Amino acid sequence: MFSQRIEGLRPSPIRAILDVIDRPGMISFAGGLPATDTLPQLSGVVPASTLQYGPTEGEPELRAAVSRQLRGLGVDAPPDRVMILSGSQQGIDLAAKLFVDPGTPTAVEYPTYLAALQVFRFYGARFVDLADPDSARTALAYVVPTFANPTGACASDAERDRLAARCLRDGTVLFEDDPYRDLVYDTCDRTPIAARMGGSSWIYQGSFSKTFAPGLRLGFIAASDDLFDRLVMVKQATDLHTSRLSQHIVLDAVTDPGWGARLDRLADFYRSRRDVFDDALTRHFGDLATWETPRGGLFFWLHLTRNVDTRGLLDAAIERGVAFMPGEEFSPDRPSIGTMRLNFSHADTDQTDRGLGILADLLRS
Repeated sequence: MFSQRIEGLRPSPIRAILDVIDRPGMISFAGGLPATDTLPQLSGVVPASTLQYGPTEGEPELRAAVSRQLRGLGVDAPPDRVMILSGSQQGIDLAAKLFVDPGTPTAVEYPTYLAALQVFRFYGARFVDLADPDSARTALAYVVPTFANPTGACASDAERDRLAARCLRDGTVLFEDDPYRDLVYDTCDRTPIAARMGGSSWIYQGSFSKTFAPGLRLGFIAASDDLFDRLVMVKQATDLHTSRLSQHIVLDAVTDPGWGARLDRLADFYRSRRDVFDDALTRHFGDLATWETPRGGLFFWLHLTRNVDTRGLLDAAIERGVAFMPGEEFSPDRPSIGTMRLNFSHADTDQTDRGLGILADLLRS
């Protein structure tokens, strides 16, 4: 009855956990949820035109605003090669539809973004470790080089240069996912790899979920000239166009003179939460795990000192009112046993201390 690709489809553990975070008293270190205090308060009149069908590529004014931002980063992205998405997750789906057949070699980081793995698996990708210098050529290389999900790592300029050179040499399409770049707390290299890909095939995408409002489901994608029109056709076959209402709200925000100041305040807010979380980790997990303090993004990546499969702890943690993401879920085919991804943006100071204490008690027991 069902297509063959359904055989490899598995429920998303992130979505399953998000179903429980609204329970009274639940402390969530699981999904990359922005702090509720940072979400915008909306008001004003919505033009009637936003309730009509719109262009597949998105509203011209918003595409132009995104183009200005990307060109400022060195990415060759004129407005006519920018498309507004129904969330950046859609960009992953469009790219997979364009490139991935059953058995298509697809290079990813180990570990990498769980929801991207879900999409690539759905279309039958054969995963290749991006870090393996002896791996064969792949059709597509998916990377999150700036404050990676789940590890929080930020690639150096030299690492970005090497990956660009490798893709150019092998004719591999670079797919750079960059939703966290504006959530920066310490200095690090953030120039997009796509800015180094002149004359080759690339896709670059970002999101307004982390810097503005995830409920609007709005992201964007830019691509090299040889790929963009094909991506537009795939989107037309998917959902015709992205919500014009969401685009109107985001356009008002990103073109407001105070947008830059908002990003600065957001970074200050999350830097403080990161530091509070880091201190609480030291108190509760100092003898249980090792980690690096992330220079941006929303996550801590923990390596436990004992070889514990954290998937077995999740149900017990939820019963005690704490949600987290087992790190084993983020590797394509060889789980990283004894790892945890903890989000630091959503919980306040008291919740952080109490929740990490509960997790530490569960690990010790």
